[in-house]
Amino acid sequence: MSEKPWALILGVSSGFGAAIARELAADGRNICGVHLDMGPGRRMAEELRKDLEAAGARALFFNVNAADEAKRQQVLDGLSAEIGASHVQVLVHSLAFGTTLPFFAPEGEATLNQQQMEMTLDVMASSLVYWVQDCLKRDLLRSGSRVFAMTSGGSTRVIANYGAVSAAKAALEANIRQIAVELAPRGITANALRAGMTNTPAMRKIPGAMELYERVAARHPSGRATTPEDVARAVKALSGPDTAWISGEVIGVDNTEHIIAG
Repeated sequence: MSEKPWALILGVSSGFGAAIARELAADGRNICGVHLDMGPGRRMAEELRKDLEAAGARALFFNVNAADEAKRQQVLDGLSAEIGASHVQVLVHSLAFGTTLPFFAPEGEATLNQQQMEMTLDVMASSLVYWVQDCLKRDLLRSGSRVFAMTSGGSTRVIANYGAVSAAKAALEANIRQIAVELAPRGITANALRAGMTNTPAMRKIPGAMELYERVAARHPSGRATTPEDVARAVKALSGPDTAWISGEVIGVDNTEHIIAG
């Protein structure tokens, strides 16, 4: 068992989750990672776990569905047994699993159904609440703990094929606000991080996203688009003891991308 503080990262194997895991491990935290991968994704997660341990962190990974209640309890049982007298100082919700089907389409083409909409909202928004609830019940989150959730500009903008995910991101931001207010008396903060367009495996699954990404990168005043490492460094900075008065916010990590017209 280690007395170092822990980071619990939901969606750890690639993109934002992997970059955040590397940054927080280098900053002196152990990592508990949850992912759902087969084949190449599973190998990537295993390579990440080995890299984190080589950097001096304890890395406890679970290849399970983070939105499944029984699996959530399995992960927290394992973490509780490992964590000893320490606690989860950072909880990151970076789950990206939902439908990219349109609400409406020409006759004969697929549109999303009720099950797909509810699944997207459950995985990408509601599950955050359940993880925080169960961590609190186990005394894993304490005063000074930080909760982060990955949102996007799509929470307030219409993007093709993004309707269900947009609804989930809007709900996720609402959940963050509620968590922040209810946990303020406990000294726990909660914020949503609105990353700019970032070339991640999750983004590449959205039809038309790469074309949008290339347009954003071409017009960005800094000459490039956001990277997962940009977001990881923001998480590290916001996880320190001097950020206790920042809570309930949607924090842009995009270096002006969101405020540029067009």
